[in-house]
Amino acid sequence: MVASFGVSDPGPVRPINEDAFLADDDLALFVVADGMGGHAAGEVASRLAIDSVENFIRRSQQAGDFSWPCGIDPALTFAGNRLRTAIHLANRRVFRVAEGHDDYTGMGTTVVCALLTGSHLSIGHVGDSRLYVLSDGVLQPQTRDDTWAATVLAGGHAGGADAINSHPMRHVLTNVLGVREQPEIHISERMVSPGETLLLCSDGVHNVVDDETLNALILQDGDLKEIAESVVATALERGGRDNATAVLVRYLGEDHG
Repeated sequence: MVASFGVSDPGPVRPINEDAFLADDDLALFVVADGMGGHAAGEVASRLAIDSVENFIRRSQQAGDFSWPCGIDPALTFAGNRLRTAIHLANRRVFRVAEGHDDYTGMGTTVVCALLTGSHLSIGHVGDSRLYVLSDGVLQPQTRDDTWAATVLAGGHAGGADAINSHPMRHVLTNVLGVREQPEIHISERMVSPGETLLLCSDGVHNVVDDETLNALILQDGDLKEIAESVVATALERGGRDNATAVLVRYLGEDHG
């Protein structure tokens, strides 16, 4: 069983919140998307992506009752392939809508997803929205940003994370949903233990709140609602000007309650 809470704030500058999120405890599916594009296209892209992911995960709950239009990756579990396919279909949906509407040309969105099947966690992402896991009091990132700086500097260049965080091209995305027919979709899988907490967030959070502070915020006393709200509030208090979204998920164990 899981418990979750999500919160999103447009921030102090932007008139439209182009972030969107899903926190569905029954499906055990959690998604954050950060859209981009003019004429409110970012808002359209993020919502299309989330709806597409949710729809495929919902209809693929029973094996054999659906098709695999994007093939199968034999290195992934059934759940991992469900998530991989859901993200592929989300990309196809955003791409086709952008092609069909002049106002939406060039729109796209990041996406980061968590799908829990018992204690098995499947993680999927495209772009720079992130997923962290808090385990034994330590918050660890489970995704790597699809940005120019992270991609180029991650190959062993001097400076490590500090170099990436200070690089002038740290916000330049190299991979998003909806702008080409075949994006690179990252899927990873791991087990989780009762009490472990996931944080999914957009760059409006992690660009202004460092990992150490996020760790401290998630460890604080309070329910998931209070903690999620404090994460977003901290991003805004620290001068964040972007949309800011955080979804917290706590794995309670398969036999809880």
